[in-house]
Amino acid sequence: MSSNLEVFLKNAEARTFDPEHKRKLLFNIGQYDKKVVVGKQQYSNLQLARNKASAIKSKVTENMEKYLIEFETNFKRNGGKVIWAPDAEVAMKEIIDILKRINAKMLVKSKSMVTEEVDVNHICEKHNIESLETDLGEVIQQMDGEAPYHIVTPAMHKSKEDVAKLFNEKKGTPIDWTPEQITAYVRQMLREKYPKADAGITGGNFLIADIGGVEVSENEGNAYMSIAFPRVHIAIVGIEKILPSLADLDLFLPLLATHGTGQRVTVYNNILTGPRQPGEVDGPEEMYVVLLDNGRTDLLARKEQRRALNCIRCGACLNACPIYRNIGGHAYGTTYSGPIGSVITPSMSGMKEFKHLSYASSLCGRCTEVCPVNIDIHNLLLLNRKDSVEEGYTTRSENVIWKFWRKAMLKRSRMERGGASFKNFMIRRFFKEAWGTRRELPTVAPKSFNQLWKERTKSK
Repeated sequence: MSSNLEVFLKNAEARTFDPEHKRKLLFNIGQYDKKVVVGKQQYSNLQLARNKASAIKSKVTENMEKYLIEFETNFKRNGGKVIWAPDAEVAMKEIIDILKRINAKMLVKSKSMVTEEVDVNHICEKHNIESLETDLGEVIQQMDGEAPYHIVTPAMHKSKEDVAKLFNEKKGTPIDWTPEQITAYVRQMLREKYPKADAGITGGNFLIADIGGVEVSENEGNAYMSIAFPRVHIAIVGIEKILPSLADLDLFLPLLATHGTGQRVTVYNNILTGPRQPGEVDGPEEMYVVLLDNGRTDLLARKEQRRALNCIRCGACLNACPIYRNIGGHAYGTTYSGPIGSVITPSMSGMKEFKHLSYASSLCGRCTEVCPVNIDIHNLLLLNRKDSVEEGYTTRSENVIWKFWRKAMLKRSRMERGGASFKNFMIRRFFKEAWGTRRELPTVAPKSFNQLWKERTKSK
């Protein structure tokens, strides 16, 4: 058993049988569910919008190189600089080089899963550069020393009482502070930081090829201030985020908002096409876009699973998934959790190390049902399982067991051999551990349906 699998099983069990964790998680997801129902009412034909978005993203996936080069050309024309990063190590090396060149001591950072993927905060800390989160949920998580719990809602597993207690312990604020008071406190704290920051780092919800733009959606205004105040802005964006045209945003922005938070549209939506131009009063003097691969082209090479690159990171599949709703985000031990994380992580971080995630699913299809770009996630999980076997990531005992199983299943006479007692022994011997300690093993009946049928028809 791999160490990643052992950690996953341990964390999953601990979270699943923690009633307080489950209460908080289900309450917060329940609030999301109510809002999404309302948000979807803006559509007269939601399925048509999903189909159109799926077609555009599939077109991009099949022609990614063309659109990325178009983006680079247009972005550089406006004075921006593009860095192609094949992996997280190269991405952070380039970013640290930029920060050292400008002698950066402190940077402000907006919420971004891709910055978690390349580990911005910890690597900057190693180089004595303070990396300060500015999204309220991320501020909470950074203060608590935890990774984001959810793609969209970083502190989804915490109650307002948990947050008040955390701020009391870390900042000395009153233990009975309300969410409004905590928000005001964080706002004041951050407003003192923005003008002092040497650089700002953001992600990007979409890259727009025809104008060379980076689109950033947010609800708090913190990303915009992370861009507007510092002298240097660095946007780290996965190469799959590309869209062909500015005109596509009228389709994708409402889909992202509705499925992500239940809003008609996100509060702040900014499009950045380069550094400050002559005559402009704010914005960075230098702007860099780091185009991150980090395993995405490996996923692109899987002809079936490449559909997962259509994902717009709304988090809807996490909220719908019965597994996620029990074990939560941290149990997965990966940057991207839930169903979509279970699809993309084995390709991006190694099938051998993370093949178990593809089995962390009931295959109920709810993830596919709620996806705004029609990714058939549950089918992709099955394809991952198939690939893990074909690539040899199974144990010798597994191979032997399934070889005999297949041989028996192909012929009725072989299937009937041994009797129920022998079959029950084999099940206890080889499947008990995989079946789990909290479930009772199935028992083979004394007679098979085939035998009972023969007896019944013979008596007639």
